[in-house]
Order: sequence, then structure tokens, then C-alpha cells
Amino acid sequence: MSGEPDPTLLERARAAAARCDWQAAYDLLTEAESAGQLSPADLPLLADVAYAAGHLDVTIEVWERAYGACVRAGDAVAAAGAAARVAMHLLFDTALMAPVRGWLTRAEHLLVGQDETPVHAWVAVVRSYERLLVGDLQKAREWARQAIAVGSNHAPAAAAIGRVAEARSLILEGDVQQGLVLLEEAGVATVSGELDPLSTGVVYCELVCALQGLGQYDLAEEWTEAMERWRPTGAIGSIHGRCRVHRAEILRLRGAWDEAEQQALLACQELRPYLRRELGWPLCELGRIRLLKGDVEGAEEALLEADEAGWDPQPGLALVELARGEVALAAAAIRAALAHPSNVPSKELPANTELRRAPLLEAAVEIEIAAGDLDRARAAADELERVAARFESKVLAASAALAQGRVRLAEGETTVRTPVERAPDPSERPPGRNAFRREGDFWSLSYEGRTVLVKDLKGMHYLARLLAEPEREVHALDLVALESGGAAPGGRSEPELQRWGPGDAGEMLDARAKDAYRRRLAEIEEDIEEARAIGDTGRGVQAASERDFLARELSRAVGLGGRDRKAGSASERARASVTRAVRQALVRIRLHHPSLGKHLDHAIRTGTYCAYLPDPRVPLEWAL
Repeated sequence: MSGEPDPTLLERARAAAARCDWQAAYDLLTEAESAGQLSPADLPLLADVAYAAGHLDVTIEVWERAYGACVRAGDAVAAAGAAARVAMHLLFDTALMAPVRGWLTRAEHLLVGQDETPVHAWVAVVRSYERLLVGDLQKAREWARQAIAVGSNHAPAAAAIGRVAEARSLILEGDVQQGLVLLEEAGVATVSGELDPLSTGVVYCELVCALQGLGQYDLAEEWTEAMERWRPTGAIGSIHGRCRVHRAEILRLRGAWDEAEQQALLACQELRPYLRRELGWPLCELGRIRLLKGDVEGAEEALLEADEAGWDPQPGLALVELARGEVALAAAAIRAALAHPSNVPSKELPANTELRRAPLLEAAVEIEIAAGDLDRARAAADELERVAARFESKVLAASAALAQGRVRLAEGETTVRTPVERAPDPSERPPGRNAFRREGDFWSLSYEGRTVLVKDLKGMHYLARLLAEPEREVHALDLVALESGGAAPGGRSEPELQRWGPGDAGEMLDARAKDAYRRRLAEIEEDIEEARAIGDTGRGVQAASERDFLARELSRAVGLGGRDRKAGSASERARASVTRAVRQALVRIRLHHPSLGKHLDHAIRTGTYCAYLPDPRVPLEWAL
């Protein structure tokens, strides 16, 4: 009996992708690849499906392979297109500028002498955003206009994203009205349904980011609602989670804090497979929401996780300290944030301009008034007023007016009580002896002849445990068990913290992901060398920061002695908890005793196994 032949794995994968069953399509394509049934021409499909199914590292790796196959086949335009896709995913989902520049350079070299193609438009789009994120607004606008010109003839989606890039550069330079006109044009093109799903999501997200950064929340809410209507049927990849973050911010501003928190939590869950440093964006939004709800501990937890991801958690952490009554710590934190602003590139936040300082200035006014420093409060309020005027923002103008009112009210009563730490009695400790001792609600810390008192924190207990046995590795679970009054190693009392218990989700990074991280590190080293060769100090500093970030990510996944860390396990939960607690304690110590803080920063190693590893050439003894 004859009949139609069974569909191949590739045909079944295409059918699954057509009905948006991304995981099924991905599984079928990887099976087909293992069976040798995929040709180089099928790699773009695998890359796109992998992205939709939440496998970003696979997406980038497959586009890299497609690039190599096209180069070997002598197809320069297709190779440039694959290089542009690598650069685009690196930019939009990792914000690692050094690898982005490397892949863009490859694409541009391949396009020399070629007639205009859609690839030219996409290279211009990614280059415009690369310039935008590093603050080169003029070059960003030039590349955006090239994307619009070429894309209008060859790639409408690239033209639409180019309009958003040009609009954002104009807004950041203060030409707000013209920028808003271009944003509206890009939005209209999106609503018309002319663009593919990924490009539609990018335009929506970029449009709302620009409006929220400007404080145009009425327009931002309109476009957020448009995103919400479109998202259930069109959003793929990280767009789902990005939509939720925008929604959470609108709900927070409306005062619907419970619903906002739920959206922020879902956003964090959905964005974890995609984002690296920018995972700090939804985490910081979660922290802001929880702080408004009065959940200070929950806010701090979210903000510290954002910090661990490589994101600037200020002014959130400073406001957490203020909420606790730790005014001196809050003031020190906000002053440091204003004096040394984060240079981490972000697609979601305004480039490092006055707009990015506005939230810091708002917090500074409140904190400095509490600290009794009205001169600093007045200076912050005046700067905020200038920012609001330049960017024609009603929301920022209202914030500036509130700040001025707070300062004037405080000037009528300049006596402000602030918490004061009890000055230590030098006679309590022998001079020159190192000590790390608990005294009630404080810890007495002596180092290099200086003694300070620091308020009790959980992380201080962990540090004391490590100082007691230099060079010994202590498992994070042991620290948690001992601190909570549980049993010593081998007899832990908390079932959920059993080292080999259920919940182990495997290695945090598989071999494929580790290889991807190492390739990125190699690309960053190349960018650093190029920056040195041309004397671009700023570029070199940024690339070095990206290198440090990736090295930390690898160290989080691979512990002391090269051990792979497990994701989702009790061990991993303990590692994260101990790391956050120790980091918080070190921040507190640095504020009160900078030299001790510096010593511990270099000597304390956290992870699944923690240790105190002082310089063996300078032996230290601690009174505990």
C-alpha cells in the first residue's frame, strides 16, 4: 500500500515553528543536526528557533557557524549578514560592546565594494546602537540615518529601528520634540503590522524605554498597552519579559504595587535565559516596588542580586539604608554613585547623560536632608531642576519642584538627628592587635591600629567563621547551618539545605556555554589591544570592565578547584545567600574601616566553597 512518505525531522521542525511551538521545533532541529540532516542553509532557521525557545548562547553560536560556512563558500554578503546577527544578539541581549565591535568590523570589511543590500541596513542599525550605548550621540545619529536610508529601500524593519535610534540620540542631546516625532513614526510603522515579530518587539520596547527614560509616562502607558495587545501572539525571545518590566513600572506608578511586583517577578523569570548584566534592570524594578511596599529586606535582596549581575543598584541600595535609619551609610552610598556614575552600557536606560542622573539626584535630596547636609541637598535639587528644563519633562519638573520644596522645608528646621555609632574606647583593645569580635548589636573590628564598631549583619558572622581558619575551604551550606544554629557538617538540621538533596538542576553553565564565554573573553582582549593601539582610553576601560564581568560570571559557574556549580540546588541557593550576605558586610566594613575593607576584599573568596586567603608573606592573627 503506497502513501505519502513520512515527513523528515526538518519538515516537522518547520511545521512546529510555523505554529510557534518553539521548544518542539528546537528539539527536532537539534535531533536533525545530530543525525547530519541539516545543511549550512538550515542554520539560520536553527538560530532563530533557538532564540525563540530561550537558548541565547546556542543562537549566537549557530550564527557564528553560519558566518564560517559562508566565508568558506565565498558568499561575502551572507557572511556579513551572519556577522551582523551575532553582533545584534550580543548587543541587545548581553550589552557587551567589545565583541559587538569585533563582529561589526568583520561585517563591514566583507561589505566593502558590494552594492546596497538589506545587510547594509542591519549593520548600520547595530552600529548606531553600539555608538548610542557608549554615548557617541553624533555618530549614533549618522549611522541611524544610514539605516533609515538603506532600509527604506531594502529592509523596512531596519529602517523602523533606525528611526528609534535616531530619535533616542536626538532626545539625549536635548532635541526632545523632534525625537518624539520620530518615535511616533516608528510606532506607526509597528502598529501597521509591516515588520517581523522580533523587529516589532524591538521597536515597541525601544519606544517605551525612550519615553519612560524621558518621564513621558502618559505616552509610555499608551504604547505599553499596545505592546500588551500584541505580545500574546507576536512576542518571541526576550521580548515577553521586557514587556512585563515596562508593565511593572506603569503599575508601580499607578500604585498597584502587588500587581507590579508579580509582573516584575515574572519578568525576572522570563528574562533569565536571555539577559546577562541587563537582568539587573528587572531586578532593580522589583527592588523599587518592594521598597514602596515596605518590604525592605525583599528590596535589598533584589538589588543585591542586580549588583551581583553587574548592574548599578543605585539609588535603590542607598534608599534601603535610609529606610533602615542608616543615614550615614545612605549618604555615603548616594555620594559615591553621583561622583562615580556607572558606565555600564544599557539599551534599557538612557545613555550615561543627565537623564541617567535624575533618579540619583531625586534620592540624593531626600537622603542629604535626612543627613543634615542642606548644601548638598540644595545642589542636587538645583541640578535636577536644570535636567527637567532641558528635557522638557513634566514628570521631572514635578520631581524637581518636590525636591526644592523639601529643601526649603528643611531650611526652616536645620537640626536633624542622625544615628551616631558609639565611638570605641581605645583602651578596650591592646594597640595594634587585629580583632573581629561581636559585642551585642555591634562588631568591634581592629586592624592596623585602628578600631571601629560596625552594626551586626549576617555576613559578619560568616566572615568571622572564615577568619577563624585561614586557607580552609568552608562549604556555603556549613556557613548557613552554623549561623542558623543547625548541626555541624555531616548533620545539617535544615532538610532543604542538604548538599546532595533534590532540586539539583545540573551545571550552571554547560560546556557549550563555557566555550561561548571564553570566546567572548578572547574577543574582548582583542578589543582592548585595539583600543591601546589607537589610544582610546575610554574604550579600553569599558572593555576591561566587560572582561572582569565575564570572568566573574565564569567564576560563579566554576568554583574553587574548577568544580562545576549546580543550578537550582540547595548548594547553589546557599552559595547565593552567603555571597550576598558577605558582600553586604564588606560594603559596611569599607565605609567604616577602608583599609580593613580593602584587605578583606582581596582575601575573602566566596562561592560554593568560601575561604579566607590572606597573603602568606604577611601572616595575620585575629582575636575572635
